[in-house]
Amino acid sequence: MTESPTAPSEGAYAAAGVSIEAADRAIDLMKGWVEKARRPEMIGGLGGFAGLFDATALTRYERPLLATSTDGVGTKVAIAQLMDVHDTIGFDLVGMVVDDLVVCGAEPLFMTDYIACGRVVPERIAAIVKGIAEACVVAGCALIGGETAEHPGLLDPDDYDVAGATTGVVEASKLLGPGRVRPGDVVIAMEASGLHSNGYSLVRHVLLGSPDQGGAGWTVDRHMDDFGRTLGEELLEPTRIYAKACLDLADRTETHAMSHVTGGGLAANLERVLPEELSVRIDRSTWTPQPVFDVVRRVGEVSQADLEATLNCGVGMVSLTAPESVDTAIALLGGHGIRAWVAGEARMDRESGGRVVLEGQHPGW
Repeated sequence: MTESPTAPSEGAYAAAGVSIEAADRAIDLMKGWVEKARRPEMIGGLGGFAGLFDATALTRYERPLLATSTDGVGTKVAIAQLMDVHDTIGFDLVGMVVDDLVVCGAEPLFMTDYIACGRVVPERIAAIVKGIAEACVVAGCALIGGETAEHPGLLDPDDYDVAGATTGVVEASKLLGPGRVRPGDVVIAMEASGLHSNGYSLVRHVLLGSPDQGGAGWTVDRHMDDFGRTLGEELLEPTRIYAKACLDLADRTETHAMSHVTGGGLAANLERVLPEELSVRIDRSTWTPQPVFDVVRRVGEVSQADLEATLNCGVGMVSLTAPESVDTAIALLGGHGIRAWVAGEARMDRESGGRVVLEGQHPGW
């Protein structure tokens, strides 16, 4: 007769580098933060194998379309680890997933997260989850579940990575996208809070990399007059979350499409929501990117083309909005604390349609 395998004792597992006790303490520390990120449709709490969400909330839709998005924060986690500040990276994670979702008009309903680490430090895990939960409140979605995995031998003790996924819903008749965009639609640019969470491999190489490898060799505690704070504080600035503002925009204006400006930059991401017969010209003279973009450009001698293909250059989200709604849209976004401006216009262009061209120059560049 073969015996059923049994779980290793805490002592044996701890000897292998995994602490069940530390994981349990992390759960205790994060419970309060997760509780703050609830929606009425969320059923139960921490501890189950799956998060539960009451789907009768969807009965108010005539034809509900579910939307889903998943992402991480890339190498920005290296900045958080250098700074030993872990309660802001959650805003980057939530921003990356919910703002990909809302561009089609979908309301984010719930989110799950995944934290992989070399060693569970309960206070650090709780700080990460605190940021995720607070960001979920800003986005209006529930933090319905998650997983923390300890990977000794695969990750160094103080290393970790985070990822997340979110699910939302949009009425089919209100779905935003290329099919709605019309000639004359105005490109409304929404200001970024900074670098957000893309292009950090380039930024880290240019500013933190060693001089013998072409970097500036700066440290995160270096005070930067251009920023009015340390380099690390600037690089760790949380991603702006546009979700509620964009949903408001879709509901109260004649907005036809939106684009979240992430990896690939403004032009490439806006092209994803353009129909083939239309093109857009963006006027750079309508805004000045935050100083961090100019510092990366000058210190790294990065061409403007490469910079714009990697970083958001000061624009985190754009909408394609009917001309008659532009004033209302800009005022609405201002009410959400987001500076916005007209940056371009969609035009009929059957020869080279589907393209976005940036022209002119930013003031001071």
